[in-house]
Amino acid sequence: MRKLKLIMCLYLLGTAVLQNVYAQDLVADNMLMFQRSEGGWPKHYEEKAIDYNRVYSEAEKASIKDEHNRNDATIDNKATTKEIRYLLKEYKKDGNKVYLKAAEHGIKYLLDAQYRNGGWPQFYPDLSSYRHEITYNDDAMINALNVLYDVTKRTDDFSVVDSTLIPKAEKAIQKGIQCILKTQIKVKKKLTAWCAQYNENTLLPAMARKFELESISGSESVGIVKFLMKVENPSVEIKKAITGAIEWFEKSKIVGYKFVDIEAPSMPKGKDRVLVADATSVIWARFYDIDTNEPFFCGRDSIKRWKVSDIEHERRIGYAWYGTWPKDLLEKDYPNWLKKNG
Repeated sequence: MRKLKLIMCLYLLGTAVLQNVYAQDLVADNMLMFQRSEGGWPKHYEEKAIDYNRVYSEAEKASIKDEHNRNDATIDNKATTKEIRYLLKEYKKDGNKVYLKAAEHGIKYLLDAQYRNGGWPQFYPDLSSYRHEITYNDDAMINALNVLYDVTKRTDDFSVVDSTLIPKAEKAIQKGIQCILKTQIKVKKKLTAWCAQYNENTLLPAMARKFELESISGSESVGIVKFLMKVENPSVEIKKAITGAIEWFEKSKIVGYKFVDIEAPSMPKGKDRVLVADATSVIWARFYDIDTNEPFFCGRDSIKRWKVSDIEHERRIGYAWYGTWPKDLLEKDYPNWLKKNG
């Protein structure tokens, strides 16, 4: 009897261990399901942002698997990079090697998607429309570089990644830095910051969506500078790029105003977004005219306007025209960087 109980205990213990090793995670399993054959991930399912916390029906799972070979993988809206990070975290938690392999496949996708000049398109392999442009918009390219940086440093969850990917990631990062340096906008021979997207052949600022014209970006430039600050033993060229951007941020800040939502019963959704005086506030515009450095705004007609109130309501409340993006960079990150690299 004792022997039988012992056998049962050992069996249950072994089952528990196996269940732990191969534990399933709904979010991670959904990520496996949506991963494309190229290794990256799309950002939409049925024209909506993918919900990884959702339980999909068998019919939906079948349709998703049928789309395995679609060419809609992207680095936009943190797609692909967030999945890589999550899957690595789950692998370290429960040891399911399928998660690790999927994450490594995603890292290889990032390496494959990079242009020879070091930039990344927003989508790969679909390069239609503006998807082929080198894309800093919403930190797309910087998110990719940060993943590869963590691969090279074996940071936290990235310690488990195949070490043969390290030299490839190091090479991709160096190419990416050169692209960043080449695309920094000069005005009257003075370094400023960056546009949200660039022509991948000429490396000149480019228009993306109808309301995203060529400009100097008060938002995307922040992530670029923060990435450059991670470089150990930065070259003189990198130091000049950082200093030039910091000087531009200081020059371009808008003091005494804030951009706020207000109630507007006569407007769609009952609200509007306006610029109001506030002596304590400092903000930056999303887009600055390259020649004049004046903030500008643009609706779906692609006409540049100089007041946010002059664009259509739908775009006025549907886009981040002003923000405090560089605040921490100027107050914390740059001073700390300067102490080490001044």
